[in-house]
Amino acid sequence: MTREAQLAFCKRCTNRHMDQMQGLLCGLTNAKADFQDSCISYQADDSTNVSENDDQVSYSGAEIDSMISPEMHSLLSSEQRLFPAILVGLTAGFICSILWAAISVATGYQIGYMAIAVGAAVGFSMRYVGKGIDQIYGIMGGAIAFISVLLGNFLVFIGFVAESENLGYLETILVLDYSYLPEILIESFSSLVGILFYGLAVLEGYKFAFRKFTKADIESMMRSKTL
Repeated sequence: MTREAQLAFCKRCTNRHMDQMQGLLCGLTNAKADFQDSCISYQADDSTNVSENDDQVSYSGAEIDSMISPEMHSLLSSEQRLFPAILVGLTAGFICSILWAAISVATGYQIGYMAIAVGAAVGFSMRYVGKGIDQIYGIMGGAIAFISVLLGNFLVFIGFVAESENLGYLETILVLDYSYLPEILIESFSSLVGILFYGLAVLEGYKFAFRKFTKADIESMMRSKTL
């Protein structure tokens, strides 16, 4: 556990003592904190205020690794569920792609910025179900977001063709000449705006797929281990 992570708990402990030369010390040992997972002497001081930083700043992925002990990391890792997270991410991406296509066809415009919403939906759904802290969750979230945006562009194209040719959507899918499909999908990358939307969708899928913790959350976990 880093010094910063230890201080997050020490500053809320009734045993804390501020030394003019050394900074925040433990009043029981008159030394800097040296615990790695939990402090058996920790006593929460309810009179301390939670700072704005503790309330609003969250940590995930590699950031959380530097703030918790290997034992706590192992505990959080045991709560992860990768396969369900991937499954729900794919489902969320598929549903959002259909909604994107439906809205685009209904309005007559291919609404590119909805790709960002697709990526966010994939990431949030994976976070909620998967409780992931490992890098693989972000990688899978970004990959699924990218696939979902590709699917969304394809379904938008199907919808526009169906409307133009007065065909049903299923009929359009069956009679479409798929030799043109690579060209159609590549065209969605043809502009800086298109590349930007794809990139933002992947970023949203990546960063939102991780489980988030504030310093207050970490303190609460540590406190529960000492009880």
